[in-house]
Amino acid sequence: VMAELIENFVLHLSESRTHCYFSTGSYKAMDADVKKENLSSVQQLGVEMTVRYGKYLNLLKEDAENGLSSVLVNCEEFLKQQQRTVSSSLCCLQEHYAGYDWFASSIFLIMSGDREKTLTFLQQFSRLLVSAFLWLPRLHLSMHLPVTTVEYGIHPVYFCSAHHIEMLLKAELPLVCSAFHMSGFTPSQICLQWITQCFWNYMDWSEICHYIAICIFLGPDYQIYMCVSVFRHLQQDILKHTEA
Repeated sequence: VMAELIENFVLHLSESRTHCYFSTGSYKAMDADVKKENLSSVQQLGVEMTVRYGKYLNLLKEDAENGLSSVLVNCEEFLKQQQRTVSSSLCCLQEHYAGYDWFASSIFLIMSGDREKTLTFLQQFSRLLVSAFLWLPRLHLSMHLPVTTVEYGIHPVYFCSAHHIEMLLKAELPLVCSAFHMSGFTPSQICLQWITQCFWNYMDWSEICHYIAICIFLGPDYQIYMCVSVFRHLQQDILKHTEA
């Protein structure tokens, strides 16, 4: 149901010019038979973890590893068409996105390991503004960003979402905000970790699906409200740890 719902919703929006924030060129998916060696060691490890988790949730079959590898390679090629060249020694500004694509993996699981459905969805989704905040590799070296922003190597999720989370925390949860300041650790650091990993290893699968769906249906600002609500939920634990 979740897969069908987000598929139809994104298809509807991506066909409307007013909702298409990004222009994307045409891209034809490569052959499904992609060797695992085409992926970096980080991606290979991520694929193994994703497939193991998918099988645990009874969402994936035995041959899922090849399908997910193909999705990741195709996503990289598709997004490469919209990247600019930047000469920098920073690890995060090399040709390949430094981390693992947790969002594409989440969509792969939501689509029950269907490679074609996943790729079609991601191509349509990449036209929408919310893709910039949910799918972090989407804006890696992107031509849609000013050159100076790309050269700093700081993702918009950090200076948009994480910044607004800290502003809201001051107003909504001043005690939590103070606890973070006392620890010398910023809320934006942990939020960036949550958002980059699509809350994997922090929330149950159904909650991860709700997070993705809420942001797609209601807008990227719900990413901010979601993080603040998690801090509210954890408030007593955070304050207890601060005292200790």
